[in-house]
Amino acid sequence: MELRSRLAVILAVATLSGCIAEADSDQQSAPAQARPLQPVDVATVLHTEVTEWHTFTTRLESPEQVELRPRISGVIDSVEFTEGSYVQKGDLLVRIDPRPFQAEVERLKAERVRATAALRQAQTEAKRAKSLQSRNAMSDEQAEARGFLVSQRHAELASVSAALQAAELNLEFTEIRAPISGRVSNAYITTGNNVQAGSSVLTTLVSTDQLHAYFDVDERTWNRQFQQVDAQSGLMAALQLSGDQGFPYQGQLDFIDNRVNPGTGTLRVRATFEATQPALRPGAFARVRMAADHARLSVVVPDRAIGTDLENQFVLTVDANNTLAYRKVSAGVRIGELRVIEQGLAKGERIAVNGPARVGPGMPIQPREVEIDRRDLSQMKLMPEASEQELSESNSAPNAQTLAKAG
Repeated sequence: MELRSRLAVILAVATLSGCIAEADSDQQSAPAQARPLQPVDVATVLHTEVTEWHTFTTRLESPEQVELRPRISGVIDSVEFTEGSYVQKGDLLVRIDPRPFQAEVERLKAERVRATAALRQAQTEAKRAKSLQSRNAMSDEQAEARGFLVSQRHAELASVSAALQAAELNLEFTEIRAPISGRVSNAYITTGNNVQAGSSVLTTLVSTDQLHAYFDVDERTWNRQFQQVDAQSGLMAALQLSGDQGFPYQGQLDFIDNRVNPGTGTLRVRATFEATQPALRPGAFARVRMAADHARLSVVVPDRAIGTDLENQFVLTVDANNTLAYRKVSAGVRIGELRVIEQGLAKGERIAVNGPARVGPGMPIQPREVEIDRRDLSQMKLMPEASEQELSESNSAPNAQTLAKAG
């Protein structure tokens, strides 16, 4: 009985082993299943006309700015302006105590009366001398002396009159008026303080109707992009202040220097802006953006499609067999989420839109045909929006941006 139980167990184990071996043999003989292809977004590159924009950093300047200094020395009698206010040309700003100057004017007026009387007396005596000389009652020498005295009295009167004119000017200068229209700063010297002619600064005054933005363009960029531009072309420019989104202020180029600076290789130019907004103030840091004077056809791809290895920038192209290939490119300026390709791609080529994040050269793929988002190209504003990188930089070297016209 025990022997039979053992034989049954051995028979069961043998049967089970045969089944397992048969299953393994079936699996090995079955054909290998092909792995599914990686789905990848694929798009045809854009071939469109783009206008290149160039951005330069600057600080706004007032066309007219004055340090208000007195023309005479004296004591400030009153400050007549409200600090920080807008004043018109000719408005009274500061008054210097006029009493010493008024007294000098009165003294010289009296001196002029005396000189006038002395001249009349000399003229009368000279006239009498001529009558006596004609009757031989006075010598020629005496008559000539009286004639010379008339000339002397004329000179004395002229001298007193000139001194009186200077004194009246000094009296006028006790009222210090705005030489230009603009915004005045605070009073640096207040009532009761003594000021010195030509040296004491009372306040500053800047014109605010227009503002100038001077900046330097390297001669290579100027010759390539702005060669046909002159100060009378009216080339449009846009301005962005720190913290602004975009370039909301519009102006135009109105000055080009007469020479390239040989030390820096740059040309100094100026754009002028109407200061219609209170945010536009002299001294403010700003960026000025101008368009090149011509457009060009360029290949444009999504910026995320561009990869970078140790030495090169590249994209992954898709051939007719839907296989990825490495293509070295030279990337140009950015247009929102897009990027201009200077070299390496041609019209009609297809690329992997999302770049080399999960795929690589030589891989067959399952293409998902998509279109490149053209919204950044269709925004036909005067100026393109600033990128986040530009907004985060406060003092960067001049750089180039582009705005594309949809082809």
